Amino acid sequence: MPKDYSPFTPGQPVPVEFFVGRLSEIEKLKQKSAITVKGKLQVAFLTGERGIGKSSLASFVRFIAEREQDVLSLHTFLGGVSSLEEMARRVFDRLLKESIGKSWENKVKGFFGNHIKQVGLFGISVEFGAPERDLRRIVHDFAPALRNLIEQLRDQKKAILLVLDDINGLASSIEFANWLKSLVDEIATARQPLPLFLLLVGLEERRQSLVSLQPSLARVFDVVEIQTWSKGETEEFFQRAFSQVGVSVKQEALSLLSRFAGGLPVLAHEIGDATFKVDKDDKIDEKDAVNGVIAAADIVGRKHLEPKVYQAIRSERYRSILRKIATMPFDIRFKRSDLPARLNAEEKKVLDNFLRRMRKLDVIRPDPDGGRGAYRFGNHLHYLYFWLEALRAKETRE
Repeated sequence: MPKDYSPFTPGQPVPVEFFVGRLSEIEKLKQKSAITVKGKLQVAFLTGERGIGKSSLASFVRFIAEREQDVLSLHTFLGGVSSLEEMARRVFDRLLKESIGKSWENKVKGFFGNHIKQVGLFGISVEFGAPERDLRRIVHDFAPALRNLIEQLRDQKKAILLVLDDINGLASSIEFANWLKSLVDEIATARQPLPLFLLLVGLEERRQSLVSLQPSLARVFDVVEIQTWSKGETEEFFQRAFSQVGVSVKQEALSLLSRFAGGLPVLAHEIGDATFKVDKDDKIDEKDAVNGVIAAADIVGRKHLEPKVYQAIRSERYRSILRKIATMPFDIRFKRSDLPARLNAEEKKVLDNFLRRMRKLDVIRPDPDGGRGAYRFGNHLHYLYFWLEALRAKETRE
């Protein structure tokens, strides 16, 4: 296998064959999908911290629903979307694209009528091209449109799983919040059932935003929160990925990779990919793992932290404090009272301002379990990056 083929996919949802863990979450979502097949509306909000694999889990549940429950599933990413019309366009555009090459393709094309804007080479490139006035009508008649769709596909599909992912722009929209509530009420009170499983995917603050705009949504959402991988699940992920390309991993290396992934798939992919590329003999030992973790530092920092943190804080004193905290022997947790002994005079002067600034940027958070003055890094990604940066700074000095 050429070394430029990596089994890891940084920045992308986890391929189904590498999916591990999440058994309770999967079972809960499978049950909701099964209820939908019987004709009852289900609404859930899949949440968890950044990089924990929300989109990957939604994609995996979609795969199961299609294979085991004859469900038509549409995973629609709504990044940058702030209007209901664009949301509707993307949902139906995804439906059109998912239908290419399927046995129900012609039925879906008939469903869209003359709103298919273009058909590209080999029939692969198609686009839902409804004009603005028709999109407004679709938003208004969203439930009847879905009911009509499932009726046309009744011989092949029993229900619809609609995943609305990356809803950052819509979560602050009062129009979207009210539309969601009206959609749920309309389906729930209709005489004709609509077998729809509506799964929203986002951070907890997005759900809170929607609830603040439309308080009734608090009872609508069944919240499914994803926890971090366990050590065993993380090691299983690395083992499975490396074995796909014939690479063996020693246990000490596996433990190291697992430790710094911190249970976050986004980190596991970055670290795994970097380790795969630094390895020369298809046998990952502890030295390969250390080099892979260090190599991942630049990538992790550049992608996830520098745009957020280093552009917001110019002070080298702040950066020095972060590095010193990251090398304290308390993993991702620390106490303010332990810091002064590790800081120089200039750093001590700005410590409280530093803590306030880092909390505002969500780099650190209060740690209720640690008592008064206790903090923890926002997630393992932050801790990993600053620990590695401290290591690199030390190596540079030496």
